[in-house]
Amino acid sequence: MQLLLLSSSRANNSAYLAPYISWIKQHLQATDELLFIPYAGVSISYDDYLHTVQQALAPHGIKVSSIHQYQDARQAVLNAKAIAVGGGNTFKLLYQLYQQDILELIKERVTENIPYIGWSAGSNIAGATIRTTNDMPIIEPPSFNALNLLPLQLNPHYTDYKPEGFHGETRDMRLAEFMALNPVSPVIALPEGTALKRSGNSLTLLGSEGGYLFLGGNKTALAQNSDLTDMLE
Repeated sequence: MQLLLLSSSRANNSAYLAPYISWIKQHLQATDELLFIPYAGVSISYDDYLHTVQQALAPHGIKVSSIHQYQDARQAVLNAKAIAVGGGNTFKLLYQLYQQDILELIKERVTENIPYIGWSAGSNIAGATIRTTNDMPIIEPPSFNALNLLPLQLNPHYTDYKPEGFHGETRDMRLAEFMALNPVSPVIALPEGTALKRSGNSLTLLGSEGGYLFLGGNKTALAQNSDLTDMLE
């Protein structure tokens, strides 16, 4: 299984996908063709979303088509040499994957070892469920169960920032609530600029910002290049 799960499409004030190009190119060594899934997009058209991704990757010799361009979504997944799933609203993304009946098919293809790249919502669905997404449930998917390519939860765009005078729940407070009800379910929180990379049975945290493990009521800092392989068991 080959996974590259990016926290976000940008970091700081970067161009689209720019901080991750070297990781993406390395991840796609075996192919230069990518099937993009834009279903998380809500306020952007699928055509415009595709164009954004194409502009970012074309200079690096990566050809991108989108699943919405095909009459048969399942056949598009079956023919894909690599799959990328973009960010947006995680509930909308998962809803559409169920509607098109391709959630399990994507899992099967990735299990067969075609490369998978996700960012933001596209990374979130690689975990067991989407219960630790940051997004508003603007639409109700049939289930919160996701691809389960990793036996854990993900929280992309992680930040512990709290504006002065802010009285709503912080990200840490939200994740503490999840841990209170799910004390044995690990959550990997990915700050922007970081990623998880799975190569077969190894799992590594990429990016100088590191990350965090939320588990059993505890928050533990994870350093860059941390070996998280034990979490696959």
